[in-house]
Amino acid sequence: MTNFTPEDLLLYLYKETSQQQTAEIEQALTNDWTLREKLSVLKASMQRLDKLTVSPRTEVVLNVLNYAKEKAAEQV
Repeated sequence: MTNFTPEDLLLYLYKETSQQQTAEIEQALTNDWTLREKLSVLKASMQRLDKLTVSPRTEVVLNVLNYAKEKAAEQV
């Protein structure tokens, strides 16, 4: 039996494994409950990450806008 790393499982979740590796992981999932648990934790993490919305702080946006304004003024 092959030992699969968390990276292998992430590739599987994102459908980036080869057909052979996908088949091997799916076979292992039918027989190994710890692997199923690891996959379940990764799936839950993916779902939580997908729900996150991150936006820059107002200060950062203002710094970028001021920098752009200064550079535009230098070119005139």
